[in-house]
Amino acid sequence: MTRADCETLDIEDPLAAVRDRFTLPDGVIYLDGNSLGPLPTHVPERLRQVVEEQWGTDLIRSWNTHHWADLPYRVGDRIGRLVGAEAGSVAAADTTSVNVYKAIDAARWLRPDRRVIVTDSSNFPTDVYVMRGVADAAGLELRVVEPGHVLESIDGSVAVVALTQVDYRTGRRHDMGTITAAAHDAGAVVVWDLAHSVGAFPVALADVGADFAVGCGYKYLNGGPGAPAFIYVAPRHHAEFRNPITGWFGHAAPFEFSLEFVPAEGIARARVGTPHVLGLAALDAALDVFDDIDMGAVREKSLGLTDLFMDLIEAWVDEVSVVTPRNPERRGSQVSFRHAHAFPIVQALIARNVIGDFRTPDIARFGFAALYLRYVDVWDAAVAVREVVGSGEWRDPRHAVRSAVT
Repeated sequence: MTRADCETLDIEDPLAAVRDRFTLPDGVIYLDGNSLGPLPTHVPERLRQVVEEQWGTDLIRSWNTHHWADLPYRVGDRIGRLVGAEAGSVAAADTTSVNVYKAIDAARWLRPDRRVIVTDSSNFPTDVYVMRGVADAAGLELRVVEPGHVLESIDGSVAVVALTQVDYRTGRRHDMGTITAAAHDAGAVVVWDLAHSVGAFPVALADVGADFAVGCGYKYLNGGPGAPAFIYVAPRHHAEFRNPITGWFGHAAPFEFSLEFVPAEGIARARVGTPHVLGLAALDAALDVFDDIDMGAVREKSLGLTDLFMDLIEAWVDEVSVVTPRNPERRGSQVSFRHAHAFPIVQALIARNVIGDFRTPDIARFGFAALYLRYVDVWDAAVAVREVVGSGEWRDPRHAVRSAVT
């Protein structure tokens, strides 16, 4: 493989034109879309319309004239298409952490005679914090196991199995179908966190029989910093779903202002408070990017990009250890490597306009979003890693300075 070969792959890439739908700074190789997606070019105009025309002119009338109150369902169904969910089973609302709480607490009520919640040690910490809070409040056991021991940990005592499909550090991917089936065979309910899955590759919640799922809107969906998250509740659970945060938009008749809570029907009962209109409008606009996209083609290119990066790093940079699985069925859309000085290495790369990120204690992490990344970007990024590591450029003291967000 040469850089010229990469240029040829980019010319032949069926997704090449999609790159023009994003605002990408000149000279920057952006490998952090798994943390914050870039700005789709048309989002500012959509926000201008909402702010100046809807809010600015129609004022409170916009709740009806522009159907602001229905945004969680409209955006939810658009996300639902990307995760293989049934129509009317996804609501876009709140944050991922809040939705984890809703899903975990609701799931444990579906198995009130069982006392164990299972998760793994690679799960995103906020998910584990929330689970521990639910477990402590309900007098349950939180069983944290190694990722490779999830299946053997599921027995007749388990009420809920709650996992993130793709490990945020290494990119290792759980087999959603196998784990969901095993949990169901044992009588347990499953909650999936899709934060590093949705928009990166095809997900099939309905096909695998998932019970609940959550995810965020600001990574591969490119909805902007702090974009609303989403929650999926399988239709078969709608009638029994108990939202632990009984807010007024989860009420069957919110504008009757009754002091007695009566849950709404369907996915509406997963809502809590007033929808974040500006955030939902930005996310809704960002999802336009996916309207004509085949997620199978996204996955095919993602694998090509990640394979190429791993090949080049392993061939050129002996000092690092790639920890992302080689098996395409076992990885998401990122590549991570370990180095004792991963933090300053990442900072040195960022100084060169190759933007990845660092995860403690020693992980350099790079996301490969197939909608806007090119094969030449992968080549140039790998060259930068080789030069930064090989030359010791990362030893510059300025690269060791840590900001509040790493």
